[in-house]
Formats: sequence, C-alpha cells, structure tokens
Amino acid sequence: MALKARALYNFQSENKEEISIQENEELVIFSENSLDGWLQGKNSRGETGLFPASYVEILRSRSSSSYTDYSNSPAGSPGHDSSFYVHPPNTSISNQGSFEDDDDDDWDDWDDGCTVVEEPSSGPGTNGHPSPHLQYPAVYPSQNAGYRPKPALERQDSISSSKRGSVVGRNLNRFSCFVRSGVEAFILGDVPLMSKIAEAYYIEMGSKGPQWRANPHPFICSVEDPTKQTKFKGIKSYISYKLTPSNITTPVYRRYKHFDWLYNRLLHKFTVISVPHLPEKQATGRFEEDFIEKRKRRLILWMDHMTSHPVLSQYEGFQHFLTCRDDKQSLQIPTEHQDLQDVEDRVDSFKAFSKKMDDSVLQLTNVASELVRKHLGGFRKEFQKLGNAFQAISHSFQMDPPYSSDALNNAISHTGKTYETVGEMFAEQPKNDLFLMLDTLSLYQGLLSNFPDIIHLQKGAFAKVKESQRMSDEGKMDQDEADGIRKRCRVVGFSLQAEMNHFHERRMADFKRMMQSYLKQQIIFYQRVSQQLERTLLMYDNL
Repeated sequence: MALKARALYNFQSENKEEISIQENEELVIFSENSLDGWLQGKNSRGETGLFPASYVEILRSRSSSSYTDYSNSPAGSPGHDSSFYVHPPNTSISNQGSFEDDDDDDWDDWDDGCTVVEEPSSGPGTNGHPSPHLQYPAVYPSQNAGYRPKPALERQDSISSSKRGSVVGRNLNRFSCFVRSGVEAFILGDVPLMSKIAEAYYIEMGSKGPQWRANPHPFICSVEDPTKQTKFKGIKSYISYKLTPSNITTPVYRRYKHFDWLYNRLLHKFTVISVPHLPEKQATGRFEEDFIEKRKRRLILWMDHMTSHPVLSQYEGFQHFLTCRDDKQSLQIPTEHQDLQDVEDRVDSFKAFSKKMDDSVLQLTNVASELVRKHLGGFRKEFQKLGNAFQAISHSFQMDPPYSSDALNNAISHTGKTYETVGEMFAEQPKNDLFLMLDTLSLYQGLLSNFPDIIHLQKGAFAKVKESQRMSDEGKMDQDEADGIRKRCRVVGFSLQAEMNHFHERRMADFKRMMQSYLKQQIIFYQRVSQQLERTLLMYDNL
C-alpha cells in the first residue's frame, strides 16, 4: 500500500535507478520495507525510483499506533533524536541501511556506556545523587545499561508541594512524544554514579573562548587498497579497505559496515559534536571502479577529520575501530566563569554563520557539479566540433592538387587534432580538481547539517536554567538543585563552544587546502593546453 512521506534532506541521483528528492518534498512510498537501506517511491515531479531510506520519514495520522522515521542522524531529523536514546541491556544500535549487516561478528557488542564528564570542582550532587567530582554525561549521554532515569513528573503548581519532588518540565526535543534520556537527564541531574575514570578529555580557555585540548598523542590514518572480497563461497561480495594508523605498525581491514557501526556509535555518544557524515550508499553499481574510487576519496577525508578532532580521535569506540583498545574516558571543563547570556549570544552568531555557510556550500556544490557536467559533455563536444571543422578545411584544400600545399594542409589538420585532444583534456580534468573540491564540499554539507539540532539542545539547556531559577524563586525547587542545573548547562555550553572553535580551525585549514589544490591544478591544466597549442603553432612557422 502506498504511503505518504516527507524528505528530510536533499538527495541527488547518480544513476538511472535513483531519483532526486528535495528537503521537505512530499513523496509517495510504495512500500515501507527498505531494501538494503533504500526505498522505492515517487517524487513530486512524478519520477519513480530509489532513494535512501534514511533521508525520509513516513507521515502517519495521529491515531496511528506506530511511527516510522528512517533517519539515523540526531542532528538532521526532527522527531527522531537518537542522541537521547538509552539502549536497554544487551541491545545494540541498529545499522539501518547497511549493505552488509547480516554478519555474526562482534561489531554490535561494543559497550561504550562508561564515558562521563567532569567539572573540576567538588560539591554535592542533585536529585539525591552525591557526587564528589560532579560527573556529567553531557556530550556522552549513553549511560549504564542497568540504569533507568526517573520518569518525568508533572511540575507541582502548589507551593505546599514537596520541593524535592518538583522537576523542570522535560521538553528539549521538538516532539515531546519522542523524549529520550541524554542531555535532558544530564541537565536535570538524573544521572547515575559512573565507574572509575581512566582517561579524560579537557576543555580549556583559548584566545577565542573554550576549545578542546589537543590530543596529546596525535596520529593520522591512511585509507588504501579497496579490494573486493567474497564470503559464503562467493555468494556475497563486499569491498574492504586497508587502514593504517600512524601510531601502530599493523594495518587493519574494514568494510563499509564497520564504518557504519562506528558512525552510529558516534551519533549516539556525542550530542554536541558535529560528526562528519559517511559517504552516501548506492543501491546499484557498488563494485564499479568509479564508485569505489569516489568512496575511497571521501573516506580519506572522513578519516582525516576524525583523526584531527581532539575528542573523536580519542574516543574508545574509534580506538576499538582502529586498534581494539578499550579505555574509559571523561571530559573536564575550565574553571573560568562564563555568563550564560554571552554564551547564548555566541551560539546565535554561530547559528547565523553556519546557516549562511551551508547555503554558500550548496551554491558552490551546484556550480561545481554543473561545471563537471560541461567538462564531461559540452566542452568536449565543442572542441571536437572545432577540431572536425579544421580537418574539413584541410581536406578541402587537398581537392585541387596544383595549388595544394602539403605543409599547410598538415598544419591545419594537426590543429584540428590538437583541439580534439584539448576536448579530451577538458573531459579528464574534473578528476584532478573539481572532484576533489566536491568531496570537501560534501564533507562540510554533512557537518553543517548537524549543527541546527546541536544548537537546539543548547537552547533547550538555556531554557531549563531559566525555568529552574524561576521555580526556585517561587519556592518550588531548592536553590541547590537550580544551581546544579546551571552548572551542568555550563558543561554543555563549554562543549558546544569547543566544537565551534574546532570547526572553524578545520574549516580554515580544509578550505585553504581545497582552494590551493584547485588553483594549482587549474594552472597545470591550462599550461598543458598552452603547450599543445604552442607546438601546433610552430608548424606554421616552417611553411
């Protein structure tokens, strides 16, 4: 039965089996059962084909008892904020849409629920949780499997009601029916005591505000040698990639489903960090050379971003992915005071910047994609037409032998062949410059799409602080409890600002490299074109 759906993101088709969809576009889904992470349906323009299941949500009436949202990203899909989700014991995160998710390996059994956040000052906890180190799972909301956050209670409107029984209303999520434990539980102090800390992350004050402390053991990781492998006696095929971290000598081999496993852990763990999106999946042509090469380039960019991030690069799940090491981690923030209003103003400024950058990145992506299309088609055809026209002139000159000049005829004919060669050079050039530019732009489209909901979490935290202070003033909440909410909001604020600063640092480095590479390749390209034309010109000097 056909179902109505709404597109959460833009998707550009890359082959004839797929169709393009636009954000907020109304779609018709032929069946809600996805095939390898893809749905079949029709867009608003009447085109029928495949598109990623994670890019849409099924629209249902309020009376419906179930709700389907295929999106995996908490930063990109309202109503499905998996950053608030606490998995029950022995339950793994589902790799929706993975092409190779039928393996019985240990990739779904990793327990990353031990990370906590620390504020470097001691004091009593809130809501009855004594805490000598004020341990907060802020950017890491997953909690011990056996822990169940206490349910949200209705706020007491009577002053005579129990003060300890009053709680701030839970409504950080845009759809309250999908409230999940995580940042909300952290802000309100509904967190359990954690186990002993073995490793810590730090936020420190820099010249531009809070920033992540650099990884004390920086490293890089190469992504090489995509190789087609088979299993089940050749029934199933997949591509494996060779990963070699610079801090160890032994490479590991990972499939795309393993990257997908890590990506789901990152989304679940880090709610105020913009986790880079993985390269898109493709329903058909997964073993074609061009697709494998494109995915490899984008996995290299993805890995470079991961290893350069001071927090993500130290995350135990990432280390497990690369080396299978397992260490407990925490986050410690600076002691410097920051006015919450100043933080909110800075977040608002970054919100406006990220929206503008997102629009400009999309604009440049569209222009570069159109230029690629012209290189592969229009430019090559035009130069071929010009070359054919020159050769036609040369052939016509040979029709009257008494006045024919072989040297001139050959020079004109060679000119035609030169322009045909130039046309082929134009067709090959995007592999050297525009494809690399589009890879970087694709990475940043994913990063920027994460920030609206990350900022939404911060806005919700500010609202909780204001609400808790009002309730304290009205005698409905202890001041100590309100102060605890404010302190935990500081942790979220410091984390978001540190992530914003890291984003700016990476943005400057990445776009500098992208522009330098593009201009250098353009110079080399036009020098090669010039050399071809100069050699052809010399043929006329000898006539």
